[in-house]
Amino acid sequence: MTALFRRRAFAAFALAMSFVSPALADWREQYPELYLGISSSENENDAIARNQGYAAYLTEKLGVPVNVVRGTDYAAVIEAMRAGNVHFASIGPANYALAHRVMGEDVAPVAVSLDLEGNRGYYSVLAVRADSPYQSLEDVAGKPFAFADPNSASGFAIPSYYLRETLGMPPEEYFGEVAFSGGHEQSVIALLNGTFEVVATHWTNETRGNIQRMVEKGMIEEGSTRIIWTSPLIPSSPVVMRTDLPQEVQDLFKEALFAFPDEAPDAFNELHSNQSSGYGVATHEDYIDMVAITEYNAEQRRLRGN
Repeated sequence: MTALFRRRAFAAFALAMSFVSPALADWREQYPELYLGISSSENENDAIARNQGYAAYLTEKLGVPVNVVRGTDYAAVIEAMRAGNVHFASIGPANYALAHRVMGEDVAPVAVSLDLEGNRGYYSVLAVRADSPYQSLEDVAGKPFAFADPNSASGFAIPSYYLRETLGMPPEEYFGEVAFSGGHEQSVIALLNGTFEVVATHWTNETRGNIQRMVEKGMIEEGSTRIIWTSPLIPSSPVVMRTDLPQEVQDLFKEALFAFPDEAPDAFNELHSNQSSGYGVATHEDYIDMVAITEYNAEQRRLRGN
């Protein structure tokens, strides 16, 4: 390349940038870094590790550092988002219901991960130890039971609501000791340690779910648990964002998100444990039933004084 050609190419590039850089500079000066919040059933180290490739991809596409933060519990991510300290988040459907309650139109779903068959849903299940004598809900009446987290769909909202319908009474009256374990992995570990006789966790299919992931990571033995109850389908966990972000940021994030499976397949597969075929568009209307269920559960807890 000749010196004259280089000078002309640089001049053309500088001229082009002069038309776009002011707009780009505006939002990047206001947001020199962006934060991606996650509320995950995994322990913190594993959850953040799985999201590093995702964050690196978003950093490249948005042009500013995108940092991963994991809430100490499900509600913490929403509090951080409400305070403006988190801009995008991957959260559960009940956690989105909480976000909508406290943030209103300032938060919106963008996308959901599809499974390998293109489905967009999962289930809450009740698990017992495989060597236990329990085969059905009738067998675990009066036994110690654990929910995962009060803002988890599969770990509390859905089983609390549908068990009440099935049993004709609140789970707190049907089981013996009822507690929150603090998370899905904690529930399963406590189950196998004998602290509880039955726990609620999430399950998608025969190859994907909390229990299967714990087996893959060597945390528990394969075949050590057994499922005795499965809920109706739960809408998949959404990726959400603050709607008061500059429109260009919102557009760039959406564009990057839907291109993620094709442009960075290794990072996408790591994030989703090779169990997702891509993303589908998500809207608030997808979660109206979940919002209603979580509001009902919250009212029942208020009436019980806890």
